[in-house]
This record gives sequence, C-alpha cells and structure tokens, in this order.
Amino acid sequence: MDVSWTATDPASRKFSSTERSSDIAGLTDHFTALRSHGQGYLEVHLPGDEFPLLTLGFQDDQAVIHLFDAVEKSSLLVGDGTAAADTVVEVPIMDDLAVFTGDCVVAVDRAWALIRNFIQTRELGELGEWREL
Repeated sequence: MDVSWTATDPASRKFSSTERSSDIAGLTDHFTALRSHGQGYLEVHLPGDEFPLLTLGFQDDQAVIHLFDAVEKSSLLVGDGTAAADTVVEVPIMDDLAVFTGDCVVAVDRAWALIRNFIQTRELGELGEWREL
C-alpha cells in the first residue's frame, strides 16, 4: 500500500519539500530515523489525492496532528491527555517550532499509530475527534 509524503530530513534536520512515494515500510523507516533524533515533521496523503492531508509534528513523546481536508480548511486532533490542557508544548512544523496547548497533544506512539491506520484503511473516521481551525 503506497503513500505520498514529505518530511524532515534526518541528516540535515531540515524539512524537505520533495515529495516521495513509498510503501508504509519506507515511511516507517524514515519516521524511525526521525524518532532517533527526538523530533520531526511529516506530511502524508494518499497517492493521487491532494486531500485529505495529515501532518504530524513531534518532539520527544509529544505530537500534534493536523488534518487538511480542503483548501483553506484545517483541523487539529483533540489531545489524549498526554499533556495538561493548559500546558504549552512546542513541536516542529516544517522548519520552525510551533506552540500548541496541551489540549491538542497526543502521545507520539498513538500519533504514529493513527497515521499508519489512515494509510492502511484510507479512512479518517477512526482517528478521533477534530477541532476545526
């Protein structure tokens, strides 16, 4: 099952906008390399479809997932209690650290499982509750 993606380059630690297409194992290898550095950012969509697009920014064990399901329409996945709602968390978005409140933070292992589920099922329904921005 193929997926199209862009991500932080593990060597330079800079976001590479070069789109890649691989099976889930290729993306998993890339994500594992990012995890070994403690942070990263990736964008995933199904081949041939611009939307939906999921993004995952993470630092250490905290992650934030955005859903872009149309031009100019985005949502944040509601947090899973990994961080207190009033906590301030920074995660990479492309090459910058972005600030989020804990109410939209999920555990990085759960975030990765949700991304994998989307790729395998091609469905967004099981990912969780979304808050439109």
